[in-house]
Amino acid sequence: MKSVIRTAAGGPEVLRLVERAVPEPGPGEVRVRVHVSGVNPTDWRSRRRALPPGMSEQVPHQDGAGVIDAVGPQVDPARIGQRVWIWEAAWERPWGTAQQYTLVPDQHAVALPDHAPFELGASLGIPALTAHRALTVHDGGPGRIAPGSLSGVTVLVAGGAGAVGNAAVQLACWAGARVVTTVSSAAKATLARAAGAHRVVDYRTQDAAAEILDFAPEGVDIVVEVAPGTNTALDLAVAAQGAVVAYYSGGEEEQLSVPVLASLSANLRWQSVFVYTVPPAAKQQALTDVAAAVDAGALRVGEEAGLPLHRFPLERAADAHAALEHGLVGKVLLDIP
Repeated sequence: MKSVIRTAAGGPEVLRLVERAVPEPGPGEVRVRVHVSGVNPTDWRSRRRALPPGMSEQVPHQDGAGVIDAVGPQVDPARIGQRVWIWEAAWERPWGTAQQYTLVPDQHAVALPDHAPFELGASLGIPALTAHRALTVHDGGPGRIAPGSLSGVTVLVAGGAGAVGNAAVQLACWAGARVVTTVSSAAKATLARAAGAHRVVDYRTQDAAAEILDFAPEGVDIVVEVAPGTNTALDLAVAAQGAVVAYYSGGEEEQLSVPVLASLSANLRWQSVFVYTVPPAAKQQALTDVAAAVDAGALRVGEEAGLPLHRFPLERAADAHAALEHGLVGKVLLDIP
């Protein structure tokens, strides 16, 4: 089979296309014939770091979609032939999704309904599970995402044109929240509206705080934050009493400095969201809710859903990484032959 591997840390050039034997699933594992591999910022960031301990090579990419074609011991044989989406394939494991066949633990392959295309399945994983966590850490919140679960809640999504931002907008709208999002251009504003945001604010041409408070005079309850250090002042200005700022990203040298008294008097919470180490019960709830959203048609991809798709063949994995690393807007995918 064709596999993309890396044996060292570095730029996109460390990714190489090689031939490997098709692996056999072990106990509790399934083998998936991958149709589409999803590329996320976490993939190029991890590519810059040393391989996990004990590994001499690794196939990149956490997310993907395909069809189960073999199962190991302790797995229901009825799963063979099932369409699935994959999450955290390469987290502390050698087998990512940038190859024709991959092995994952049984629970890391979630059923994908027939009406959902593989490109949607490959776009879920990291973005949707991160968005779910950010939307469910509010004190007193329901802890789950479902129709009506966020009724009466106002959500601010920073960077609504990004992959996590897009998922957060779609999931929050499905759950009944009022959603405002910030963007940095007219083109990104169009994408955020397509995702379903009720108000879109271009922070480069508008007074972001004034626009957000015009939409939500009492402030926002949940902030899904991509740049906490940069946006601290804005988040403080628009947060409601008892709000949570759930941040999932930031620059390599970005620092978060929170004014103590301003946060204290508003009972604000600054909550980090690192999807890989989310508590197991919360992760399972996210998987259940995201699967339900997919089944209901509440999560979509493509420009008409605010998330343009950029497709590369497997042999151009390095180009796909470079494009995403240089700021390509939308979802980067590898089509697996």
